[in-house]
Amino acid sequence: MDKGRLEAFSDGVIAIIITIMVLEMSVPLGNDLAALRPILPKLASYVLSFVFVGIYWTNHHHLLHAVREVNGGILWANLHLLFWLSLVPLVTDWMGASHFAALPVALYGGVLLMAGVAYSILTRALIRLHGPKSTLATAVGSDAKGKLSLLLYAVAVPLSFVNSRAAFAIYIAVAVVWLVPDRRIERTLAASRD
Repeated sequence: MDKGRLEAFSDGVIAIIITIMVLEMSVPLGNDLAALRPILPKLASYVLSFVFVGIYWTNHHHLLHAVREVNGGILWANLHLLFWLSLVPLVTDWMGASHFAALPVALYGGVLLMAGVAYSILTRALIRLHGPKSTLATAVGSDAKGKLSLLLYAVAVPLSFVNSRAAFAIYIAVAVVWLVPDRRIERTLAASRD
């Protein structure tokens, strides 16, 4: 199957996710900087979630750019990823509205963990389809960043019940790790063209 429809559908869903997140933001009551204070937790949650959704979008784009086709299993693996990403607006809003209470922070991390697992499943399904010597398989390699992210999420979720701000800091750290552009796929594609 051609991958074009999967890319277009995924881009649309991700755009809707970002739109829902921004619509959940409330306007400050007042007209000075002090009016921002009550919405800072929601704003911080929104910024972090926007970064995470952006990271998934860019990596998803690179992932699909490195493959020729998809099959039914990949369509379902992609829907699995989109399901978890579609929960990001809910947990983002709850985490910010609760001012980083333990349960919402833990559920936020749980959604990030499951999105990471779903992305790994999608990646492995694409590698299975295209083969262990494919451009994608070469580019992904051992996926140390992906595995580290899953480990950090798994630590942060239970930590939320002890220190929710420390767990939130771990989520920020994961985002920072991924903000450094992951050029594996771009380098591998460029090398295969040469």
